[in-house]
Amino acid sequence: MSQSEEVIFSKIIDFIKGIGIPVVFSEITDEMFLPGLRVENGVLKIDIDKLSYIGDILHEAGHIAVMSKEERECLSGKLDNQENDAANEMAVMAWTYAVCLEIGIEPNVVFHADGYKGDSENIINNFDNGHYIGVPILHWYGMTNEKFDLNQKNAAIFPKMLRWVRP
Repeated sequence: MSQSEEVIFSKIIDFIKGIGIPVVFSEITDEMFLPGLRVENGVLKIDIDKLSYIGDILHEAGHIAVMSKEERECLSGKLDNQENDAANEMAVMAWTYAVCLEIGIEPNVVFHADGYKGDSENIINNFDNGHYIGVPILHWYGMTNEKFDLNQKNAAIFPKMLRWVRP
């Protein structure tokens, strides 16, 4: 890793641990959806030697963050075929964009050219222009507010978050 990648990596890991998502560094021999990453009972396992993109760490952490406490505790595997899979995927995209802004990294670290079925640039463009896919789901989960909630006292409006982990 280059020095700038090490700084970004540290920011990501510090943030994830800081919001209460457990992180373990170990070899992963089980099947993975993203290289070097696997979720086991709500714990994010990282195999540095197999990791392709640092930003993928945030994406997988997002899947843990948007699950309810009960779901997190039994969340394991490749995370495909989950209940509300498409909705949660959109929520994870919004969550990761908000994290990028919060910790001061460029969104293209997560939304890299080899991810998101080649649509990363469009996703970033939408978020940068206030077209927030996934935010209604985060709102419904009690993690942020949409613009129509401006009348709430001390309300966090996306991309600010009320909480980083779903209650």
